[in-house]
Amino acid sequence: MSSKYFVCFTIFILFIFASIFYSGRTIDYRSKILLFTSLPPSNATPCSSSATQPRRRPLNVYMYDLGMKYNVGMLKGPHYDGPPVTIETLPEFPHYTGLRRQHTMEYWMLASLLYPENGTKQQEVVRVLNPDSADVFFVPFFSSLSYDTYHNQGNETESKFDDQLQAEIVDFLQISKYWKRSAGRDHVIPMQHPNAFKHYRDKVNTAIFVVADFGRPSPSVSNLRKDVVAPYGHVVETFEADDFSDPYDSRRTLLFFRGKTKRKAEGKDRKRLEKILGGQKDVVFEANGVTEGGVNASTKGMRSSKFCLDPAGDTPSSCRLFDAIVSHCVPVIVSDKIELPYEDEIDYNKFSIFFSREEAKKEGYILDQLKRISKTKWLEMWRYLKNITHHFEYQYPPKKGDAVSMLWRQVKHKLPVVKLAVHRNRRLKVPDWWR
Repeated sequence: MSSKYFVCFTIFILFIFASIFYSGRTIDYRSKILLFTSLPPSNATPCSSSATQPRRRPLNVYMYDLGMKYNVGMLKGPHYDGPPVTIETLPEFPHYTGLRRQHTMEYWMLASLLYPENGTKQQEVVRVLNPDSADVFFVPFFSSLSYDTYHNQGNETESKFDDQLQAEIVDFLQISKYWKRSAGRDHVIPMQHPNAFKHYRDKVNTAIFVVADFGRPSPSVSNLRKDVVAPYGHVVETFEADDFSDPYDSRRTLLFFRGKTKRKAEGKDRKRLEKILGGQKDVVFEANGVTEGGVNASTKGMRSSKFCLDPAGDTPSSCRLFDAIVSHCVPVIVSDKIELPYEDEIDYNKFSIFFSREEAKKEGYILDQLKRISKTKWLEMWRYLKNITHHFEYQYPPKKGDAVSMLWRQVKHKLPVVKLAVHRNRRLKVPDWWR
């Protein structure tokens, strides 16, 4: 008998005798044993177990071998091709700004699978080379970068090349026996740009899409039940030195906004906000002429403000939310249809303020509500922001709890629904009776 078990047995015998002498009467040993063995588990480590908690099994991911023209080749130049990327041929991500920096999730997901130590040190994911041992299949097509590189340049020939790449991916998947085995339900395809893969999404809509929101595609193509919401890559740098003794008073501006109000979908709402908030005391509202000062002006404004306004953009979400988070500026979100990353793990109400579009249109309503938030409450939200900022950082090498790790965990959360659908699909002889 090991020393640990001997200690546990000795403690048990002492417990029985102590009970006898303390009560001064005969006891029912069976009831004592039953009581002892039926106690609910505690947070204490049992004698027979390790002092550390058992490690959670990482997600097993098989990544298809696609030529570089479908992914990192676009970082080297248009139409660049080569053999499937390896850790030795993975290029560093360029120092993009603007839209290209926002839509970088696809690169970081691919890079995390090439990381030599994935699956170790409590990483969320491990790349497997045997597809039969995979939980999910990753399709390393940079659909967002393809749209920005080819389709978004106004050149019809280049736009057609983006369409061609999409069509080739669809053809590749539809002949894959692993796609056929699950009808694509256990495949993961990054599509962060709202127009990425837009002509062929319906051909692969059984897969798990990793998206920014659900503003463009129809619910039958992309929805929260099967897909994963990813944060945009933030454009401003993370506020590392935010350690002022009094962060509340050091941020002199109450509410900050800097961005375009001439948007395709939400332009009227933003113009209304500009009319209501522009020129108000303790408010900075800089619209349209945002090129002057660039990212530096946005960085300075967010870091010196208590609240940062985040109205909906061309779609329900915008990069501005994640810029606010890494600036530790409490987000003020005005969007009726926004979906947020990792919301089953993070409660955004603890560090964000939400207004409906109709509420935001009321004269003075937003400022009145913000002014009612006490210093104590704001500091609670600020501290929470500082504690969760790392969940919105894309980086390589990946780190525990960073954005890409959280995304792989979100994919893992989809597996029970995926497995249910796959198993039912294999045994059904007729279509579901309720459809």
